[in-house]
Amino acid sequence: MGDAQNIIKIAKAEVGYHEGWSDGHWNNHQRYSPAVPGLEWSQNQAWCATFVSWCAMQAGLAGLYPRTASCATGVDWFKQRKRFSAYPAVGSQIFFGSGGGAHTGLVYAYDDDFVYTIEGNTNADGSAEGDGVYLKKRERRSSYVYGYGYPAFAQGIDSADPAWKGKAPSVAKPGSGVVALATGVAPGAHHPQVRDLQRMLIAAGYGPIQGAVTDFYGPKTQAAVNRFHLKNPQCMSKGKSYDPAIGPAGFRALQVQAGRR
Repeated sequence: MGDAQNIIKIAKAEVGYHEGWSDGHWNNHQRYSPAVPGLEWSQNQAWCATFVSWCAMQAGLAGLYPRTASCATGVDWFKQRKRFSAYPAVGSQIFFGSGGGAHTGLVYAYDDDFVYTIEGNTNADGSAEGDGVYLKKRERRSSYVYGYGYPAFAQGIDSADPAWKGKAPSVAKPGSGVVALATGVAPGAHHPQVRDLQRMLIAAGYGPIQGAVTDFYGPKTQAAVNRFHLKNPQCMSKGKSYDPAIGPAGFRALQVQAGRR
């Protein structure tokens, strides 16, 4: 299952969930804020962005979406990475309202006229008071739709943006199974391609990696990468005796050793 479908599956499983009710009103008390490290403070506040952050964390894609309770901060996060578009994409984060600061959700499909989303802190009737997680159908050209943040999925992204057509991850050799190292794969980082790195390290005999397979480039993965470098010093960063950071050339060499061609 690809990254986009993974987070979509997790988000759809939450459809039908409702926040708390007190004194005759929905009260924004929900289960997502306490479950996202760093966003515990957002309990009892608008939680649409927190819901997206929770879904990303559950999918092992926390590094590909902004961890924030603020829609405006989410817009800035994608724009700083030059991954913001006026066109929908599967798995993208959609933003609504002036500057994108009013509301947010996840896109699970789109067509020529509509975008289909999973949104937290919304409702079925379009009123101002959100109460739960719903599937929504939005007009693509509505003035309420501000734009879309594109996560850096390892498999590329299914986008309606003409400028993004063909921007799938690069391949080292045409027709081969050897793929290029993605930007952001580094010690201490979360990235979906870390799973692939861990699998290749284990397959090539540089394991075991306790706790694998995950998207976290933690100390156990770093130690395995160093074991690879000790046997392949030509791939090691110049002058280092301990090198836990895989580089593009090393990643290609590792894949070949693991049996990819």
